This record gives sequence, structure tokens and C-alpha cells, in this order.
Amino acid sequence: MKVVQIEAPGGLDRLRVTEAPDPGQPGPGEIRVRVHASSLNFHDYLVVTGKARTEGGRIPMSDGAGVVEAVGPGVTEFAEGDHVVSCFFPTWQDGPPAVGDFRMVPGDGTDGYAREVVVRPATWFTRAPQGYNHAEAATLTTAGLTAWRALVVNGGLKAGDTVLTLGTGGVSIFALQLAKAMGAQVIITSSSDEKLERARALGADHTLNYKTTADWGQAVLDLTGGRGVDHVVEVGGPGTLAQSIQAVRIGGHIALIGVLTGVQGPVPTAALMARQARLHGLIVGSRREQADFVRALEITGLRPVIDRSFPLDQIADAFRYEESGGHFGKICLTF
Repeated sequence: MKVVQIEAPGGLDRLRVTEAPDPGQPGPGEIRVRVHASSLNFHDYLVVTGKARTEGGRIPMSDGAGVVEAVGPGVTEFAEGDHVVSCFFPTWQDGPPAVGDFRMVPGDGTDGYAREVVVRPATWFTRAPQGYNHAEAATLTTAGLTAWRALVVNGGLKAGDTVLTLGTGGVSIFALQLAKAMGAQVIITSSSDEKLERARALGADHTLNYKTTADWGQAVLDLTGGRGVDHVVEVGGPGTLAQSIQAVRIGGHIALIGVLTGVQGPVPTAALMARQARLHGLIVGSRREQADFVRALEITGLRPVIDRSFPLDQIADAFRYEESGGHFGKICLTF
């Protein structure tokens, strides 16, 4: 079967498309999945470029969607022909957060889904939403579930709330779509007026270009009559957190889910205290939360926004496109 491997120490020019032995038939509790799609995330980018260290020869990509080809003894949840999607934290099945590292995350601590066939425990997957193609399903593992947990599981999003989401990448566009589907108002930021137009077409109520409106935290306050937003989907990190704190209402919720501007930096603690806001760090979610998310997608009819898809052997070009920042929504691999 075809696989992609990373030659240490990493880098887009060190991604190798090669052949590997077929993994064979599933054992007890396992399923064999023909993988048809994956999707790119910033975490995958850190791995393939060597910024997040992993073993040489690692198969990248945390997200995988495909078709069950065989089930092992004892598997009752899936059957041959079922469409499934992988879990980011395969050992975190349910309950409160149970993992704080990436040792079992596919594409990081273990081999991922940049390959044509996998044999894995059945509990490492959920079913895909009915009617989704494989590329759409592959966007759920990381970006989709992160937005769901940030707004619904942790945030308790309800109709009439106001949401601020930063940028127009995969998590932010999912957050926009989920918030609108649940009757919330949405303010979204970007440095591109063209992308902001596309966000308005998806239902964004207000848009802010953070290049021309440098003090966007104050602008959010102005748009909400000085109250601030109920939820912030904070993907930037230290470079944007101060303005997110300014933009949130007293007693509001900030979901800290990204490090696009760095992994550490100063936090305006006095401002956070004055806002009495919840600053909640999170990474993706559990298998149970993913299953709940799948059901919600089927009920709402929400479909992810895919900017562009690349074949597996053009994985380096896909990451170069992600690196350029030109995408709106998700970038996928199909194979």
C-alpha cells in the first residue's frame, strides 16, 4: 500500500511517498479501514515540518476517513461497508479530559492516516455522518470537534449568544457555522476582505479586518454596545489573547485552542480578573463528544467548507498551500 513517511528531522522536502506492507486482517476488537481522505491541521504542519519532534519514519496526519473493509472478532459497533472517521485522542473515550500529551495521537505519537489502509481498534473510530463524502468526514476529527467542544460542550452555547471567532481557518469556520446553526450571532476577523465577504455569505453578522482595525477588541465592544461577546474562539494565542479578553463580556467564556502566534507570552491577568471571564484551554475532545457532534451534524445538515483537495502524493504541496495562509476553511487530502 502507499504511505507517506517523515524523514527526521522533518521538513516539507523530507516527506517521502513510499510503499509499505499491507497490514492484513483485523484481530479481536479491531477493524480494517480503507482510508480515502485526511485533512490538514496546524498540528499536522508542526509535525511534518519538524517543529513538533517525532520519530523518523513516522506516518503523519491525525485525521482519517474511509470505509470498513473487515471487522475482527468481538466487534459489533461496525460492519463491512460502514463509513467511519478517526478519533484524535483514541484512548479518551468519554468523561472529563484524560490526556495531556500527544503520545497516542495518530500522526504524532503513533502512525497516522497518510496511508491507504489501517488496522486499528474499533474504538479508535466513530461512524461518519450520513451523506458526507470522505473528505468532509475527515474534517471532523480535529477542527470540527474542537469547535464543537469549545462552543457547545464547554461553552454551553445557546440561541441569542454572541460569538467572536478569529480568522477563517478550519476551526474558525466550523465555529461560525455551528454558532449560526444554533441561533447565535457571530463576529469574525480576518486580514482579507475577500475572506470576510465569504464569511458574510456563510452568515457572519459582523466582520472585522484586523489589519485595518488594529484595535479589534475595542471594535467588538462597540459592536455589542459595550457588553462584549459571550464566547471567544481564540486560535491565535499570546499575540491575540489580550484583545480577546478585552472583547469578552463580564463572566464570558474564552476557549483557548490555538498557538498561531506562539506558544507562550504575557497574559493581562488584571484585565482577565476584571472581566471575571473563564479562560479554558482545550485540545479537541473525546470519542463520545465526537459521536454527539456527528449526530448534531446530521440533524442540522451542516456541511464543512473545503477550500481545496490534493492527492496523497502531493502532500507537501498541500502543506505549502496551508503555509501560504490563502485557504478559507479546510484543506484535504484524498486518496
